[in-house]
Amino acid sequence: MLENLKDHLTQFSKLWIITNTDLKELHLDTLANHLPNIDTHIYMAPNGENAKTFEIYQDCISFGMNHGMDRHSVVLAFGGGAIGDLAGFVAATYMRGIAFIQLPTTILAHDSAVGGKVGINHPLGKNMVGAFKQPDLVIYDTQFLATLSIREKRSGFAEIIKHAIISDPLFLQELINEIKSLEDLTAFPLQRYLKKGIETKANIVKQDEVEKDIRSYLNFGHTLAHALEAEAGYGELTHGEAVLIGIVYTLNLSMHIYPFAFPYESFISWIEGLGYEWKIPENCSFEAILEWMVRDKKSIRNEPVFVLLQDLGSPLGKKLIKSYSEKLF
Repeated sequence: MLENLKDHLTQFSKLWIITNTDLKELHLDTLANHLPNIDTHIYMAPNGENAKTFEIYQDCISFGMNHGMDRHSVVLAFGGGAIGDLAGFVAATYMRGIAFIQLPTTILAHDSAVGGKVGINHPLGKNMVGAFKQPDLVIYDTQFLATLSIREKRSGFAEIIKHAIISDPLFLQELINEIKSLEDLTAFPLQRYLKKGIETKANIVKQDEVEKDIRSYLNFGHTLAHALEAEAGYGELTHGEAVLIGIVYTLNLSMHIYPFAFPYESFISWIEGLGYEWKIPENCSFEAILEWMVRDKKSIRNEPVFVLLQDLGSPLGKKLIKSYSEKLF
């Protein structure tokens, strides 16, 4: 909870908050009320994926140097997933690494705050420049989720759906039974779903912190999703919107290669009822998307690798030939 933050900050020489203009208006005063008497400097990044550029990263580093941040300072990421990615990469690289605290304010960021992946985008690919930097502390306070728009809730809920699909069929059925509309995603069930998703991710990361093996399972749906985000232009699709499209596409691939029982039609009906677009945008050609997918971090010898399912809750990585992945595009 936010009340616990103050006790963890007094050991540092300076506090370097990285946030964005949306959070300044919504929640910065609330955060300020829970800070100790510490030399504090606030860097305002652009909103969304616009924060994850070389220009903004360099500006952050210059900001730290100009304000005398030292190796005893701490970076506090206060915002959504993009802010966490940027701030974590700054903390990982400034003076070869300083302390880092995550205070997520979106559903997506509650997920991404766990695991230590940080970084920025390159014009040729999403999250292609980065590091593994575990936060020294993650503070969860769901009061910040109350101001999320329906679109932001929908985006974050896609990652919860993903966790259920790759880990626990009963959890997926629970989501389908309980959430008929995003209005049902109230504080109590949301906290329960977030806890379940975070536990799923943490258990995988504990076994494979730097993604040499099973951590890639968390990228279910992401091979296509990252390509769609890049092709559309970062920020046009939310990450969760792209992930949901990737989930449906990868489910189709999986069921063609490993036929298993899955209520596909009722699943599609459910996500449509939640307002998701699940079809690949018509203006995205396979050749254009393939070009992005072969640059994905999981690709091998210029061939995309997908995280597929052998069954619900049983993922694996598989390299697919172009003709097969194109057939279901």
